[in-house]
Amino acid sequence: MHTKSVSPLPVLYVDLSSKKVWKKEITKEMMKKFLGSRGINACILWDETNAETHPLRPENVLVFGTGTLSGTLAPSSGRTTLTCLGPATGGYLKSSTGGHWGSELRFAGYSTLVIKGRSTKPVYLWINDDKVMIKDASHLWGKDVRQTTDSIKKELKDDHVNVACIGPAGENLVIFASVMFNYYNAAARGGIGAVMGSKNLKAVAVKGTSPISVFDSVRFKNYSVELRHKLAKDTGSKNLSMYGTAGIIDTVNATHSLPSYNFQKGYVEDAYKVGGQYLKEAKFLKRSFSCDSCSTACHRYTVVDSGPWQGSFSGGPEYETLTALGVGCGITDTATVLRANELCNILGMDTISAGSVIQWAMECVEKGILTKQETDGACIEWGNGEVLVELLEKIAFCKGFGAILAKGVKQASDIVGGDSWKWAVQSKGLEQSRVEVRLKKGYALAFAVNMRGPDHLHTECIAESGRTPEAKALIKRICGSEKYANPYITEKRAEIVRWHEDCYAITDSLGICAFATTLAYAVSPYDMANLFSFATGLHISENEIMEAGKRIVTLEKCINVRKGFDRSADVLPWRMMNEPVNSGPNKGMRCSKEELDQMLNEYYLLHGWDKETSFPTEETLNSLDLERIAKELSKQ
Repeated sequence: MHTKSVSPLPVLYVDLSSKKVWKKEITKEMMKKFLGSRGINACILWDETNAETHPLRPENVLVFGTGTLSGTLAPSSGRTTLTCLGPATGGYLKSSTGGHWGSELRFAGYSTLVIKGRSTKPVYLWINDDKVMIKDASHLWGKDVRQTTDSIKKELKDDHVNVACIGPAGENLVIFASVMFNYYNAAARGGIGAVMGSKNLKAVAVKGTSPISVFDSVRFKNYSVELRHKLAKDTGSKNLSMYGTAGIIDTVNATHSLPSYNFQKGYVEDAYKVGGQYLKEAKFLKRSFSCDSCSTACHRYTVVDSGPWQGSFSGGPEYETLTALGVGCGITDTATVLRANELCNILGMDTISAGSVIQWAMECVEKGILTKQETDGACIEWGNGEVLVELLEKIAFCKGFGAILAKGVKQASDIVGGDSWKWAVQSKGLEQSRVEVRLKKGYALAFAVNMRGPDHLHTECIAESGRTPEAKALIKRICGSEKYANPYITEKRAEIVRWHEDCYAITDSLGICAFATTLAYAVSPYDMANLFSFATGLHISENEIMEAGKRIVTLEKCINVRKGFDRSADVLPWRMMNEPVNSGPNKGMRCSKEELDQMLNEYYLLHGWDKETSFPTEETLNSLDLERIAKELSKQ
């Protein structure tokens, strides 16, 4: 695998309107400045769209970017970042997924796939090394994710093909439709599946046979093995390996910070029944599995063996799914939650947003804003598992009341009216992921400034709670003292968020799982700089790679600035800022506007962004070698 030099893999462009296919090279200078998938994706999105581009029109692009280390021995690598303008917010959207699809695209000889235009009929893309074909998918339209995946593999006569596809939700432009990869891995947040559906693109099938070359194979291999051993010893990694992300449910519930009943409660009596430990004890969990090049194996495979949902099976569920479709809806029947998770996966929907909009509807009924007549006669109430399953199917096909819920909580609350906007737990148009930000000030800031909306997969600053020795050590490194490993204070939150978002941008761009860098902490920015250097031959220091992370985040911010987002968009859902937590040791806490404003001021100052507008200053953009971005923004 050793070569004298390694050139970045090219970008594959496919225009579905003209049916043209071409390749474009990535320069080594661009690779060093933007590192890989997420960074390169943002550059392409900036160049290919403008202030007038609508997310669901042909002018929007859908970019599949593979991590620079995907397909190699680097620990927990293999991830893919999808980028576009998102229908939920109208602005910047990136969604990341694991599995093996990204490595397969690299084996086929490409780092990135850019989809432009719109086909006049349903099609799917078949990438077989250097052969790229746009194939008819009329016979696949209407099929679910499993049916589509199986049909394509059968048609291509190859069970080893990797398939990314949409289900009925994507076809019907559900605003939180996902793109599913080989059944169980999802790029789900923000409606990226709807963008794919708007292009009449049902699937992208990939098979590659070329090995990935690295610059210094010996040092790269040895360093990767060393990091794998380090990762295996990390406290956070051990917990993930045993129970997956669902393993924290009982702990979070005990602290009265488990988002339940649409964030009205933080504690549920039977929450243990939807936790990772119970999934194992009750034998719902059949096995664990891992993504490409990962030794942690945090993914779960679960099956319902008896009862009304007998035969249901799927990957996961993750913590977010179990809270969104489980305790968030007042449901602790394990089998029902597993069936709901399966439905979201095969119909192609984000579990967080789907659960959130159903919780919102349940609260609307509870408070008399909605009646049975307006909800197709359904008994939409807390704890009703049958109606949960029924609504998920209606949402995916936009039938009856499901057509309103398919628009997401922001638009649904606009339609229903009354005070329902107060419990529409969203900002920027995206439903908040299941983190109790009233009790975690760092997360509150991170969610407010997140370019895609209030979500944990842009800045996973779990270290602020200091629950492990590794987390405390990281907070000390960032802030100068372990005393700041306290989620209830606002001091140093800007520094904590800033470090994590830069680190996360690097992590995504290299294709490494964030669980290795910002939940477990075995793979540091220093380590990622070394891996990048050994793999590409482009030497980069720890300071330089963190600067690249900062550059990526700032470019993403500029995409939103061009779309009209300013400081007023950097807020939390109304409930998080106005209604206090109502139980537990931290009863009465919330994240007030005053607290958030203080943290925002400190955050913008650290970034070199204007405090009044939140816009990156010309000086800051120039210092990050983003002069052409500064010139274009100055014309607005």
